Amino acid sequence: MAEPMLRLDDVRLVYNRGRVDEVHALRGVELSLQPGEFVTVVGSNGAGKSSAVQVISGGARPSSGRVRLNGVDVTNWPDYRRAGLVARVFDDPRIGSAPELSIEDNLALALDRGRRRTLRFALSGARRRLLRERVARLGLGLEDRLHDRVGLLSAGQRQSLTMIMAGLTAPRVLLLDEHLAALDPATAQRVLALTAELVTEMGCTTVMVTHNMDHALRMGDRLLVMSRGRIIHDIPHAGKSGLTVAGVVDLITGSGDVVSDRSLLADLETQEAPK
Repeated sequence: MAEPMLRLDDVRLVYNRGRVDEVHALRGVELSLQPGEFVTVVGSNGAGKSSAVQVISGGARPSSGRVRLNGVDVTNWPDYRRAGLVARVFDDPRIGSAPELSIEDNLALALDRGRRRTLRFALSGARRRLLRERVARLGLGLEDRLHDRVGLLSAGQRQSLTMIMAGLTAPRVLLLDEHLAALDPATAQRVLALTAELVTEMGCTTVMVTHNMDHALRMGDRLLVMSRGRIIHDIPHAGKSGLTVAGVVDLITGSGDVVSDRSLLADLETQEAPK
């Protein structure tokens, strides 16, 4: 078998160690993902989903355990050192782009992520054409607004742009941390379709955290269910095909967790509604 692109070995993460508000966010997480593998991750609030993303991205250093990317131990690498390997899209469209800079400037910064800075001009004619082509694929007309400030864009436009920015450097690992959570249903479906298209095109290893059970079942090769800092179910593609939203909710509640997120309950109600 090929070397895993991403591997977590007995990763533990403790916040506020030794204080009264000490939190054990990750409790011995083991995970191995092959190149190009796409997993979706679900669980109740506080299950450890975003903490796992933090550890993979370098936003948080594990209290113990190891993180490996393409066979290299990156446990102690900060996020900026991993930037050439790992791209992350956040739940808030306002994160990941600079509102006061133009669309073009934001794209230029994303294109240079993880690369050594030089004194050359940031954007040559060839690079401008590349960025224009990438933005045009969104079908939003933003290729004709490259000098507009990103802060003028709607949430959906901004998150779509952030997806394009994440793929500019062809990352080895793409982290999607509830990247549809702040979008209205119609916009979320459009960004979800863009997600599938970009992941397939880039062939990168992808971790998609979501509260939407339908998205978790439709997307990806594997489904991970987390509870109280652990992966309690690792379901392959064949197993996902036989699951329903109600079945996934049962896996979460069966661990003793409470499904309180409204989007989870909405998924369940939609599935159970009479045709």
